[in-house]
Amino acid sequence: MREWKISELEQVIGYQFRDKKMLVNAMCHSSYANEHRKKLLHDNERLEFLGDAVLEVTSSDFLFRQYPDMPEGQLTKLRASIVCEPTLALCAREISLEKYLLLGKGEEHTGGRFRASIISDAMEALIGAIYLDGGFANAKEFVEKYILTDIEHKKLFYDSKTILQELVQRDYKDEEIRYEIIGEEGPDHAKHFIVEVRIGEKSAGLGKGSTKKAAEQEAAYRAIIDLKGKQ
Repeated sequence: MREWKISELEQVIGYQFRDKKMLVNAMCHSSYANEHRKKLLHDNERLEFLGDAVLEVTSSDFLFRQYPDMPEGQLTKLRASIVCEPTLALCAREISLEKYLLLGKGEEHTGGRFRASIISDAMEALIGAIYLDGGFANAKEFVEKYILTDIEHKKLFYDSKTILQELVQRDYKDEEIRYEIIGEEGPDHAKHFIVEVRIGEKSAGLGKGSTKKAAEQEAAYRAIIDLKGKQ
């Protein structure tokens, strides 16, 4: 990872690493480490493990204080919507974290730079790296700034298919929801699906994703935004 990219990423996240190698480690996918064994690089999986724990504690504390009257079951569900893979990938893309990933040639060729699982893992690894380099307070500040924002939006994104079903049952009792694949993009090894959600006979939203489930989720989310705008 070139020095200018390290500095650029530090500016993006608002944290200066004392140990720059820690940041490189956080961005290093196992495919890159395996292809560059002579450089003695470590992949980011151990940092991801640590970052996941820091994220859970930080988000639990935040939600506990933010929603003092919310019962345990709802708090658990809300936390799950924030720390799940799609939401973390969404947060990572908002700071263009994919630009800084170190990937092996094979993973790069198959679209790994844009894969939600890889991007979300890197986000957790970055949290772990900040924790080791600067302590819990700095890691907590990063999580609160880049993940624990716009909670209702993230909950809506996470629960989009369920929420759309509830809205349709309430306001369009006689209509059926259908998800249809209307197109595919990219080569077989890095395919993206385009899904349309229909309420009855009307198109309600379009979504795109590397899996059919992800595309359906985005289509449902866009349909909810449209329906709420008409209310």
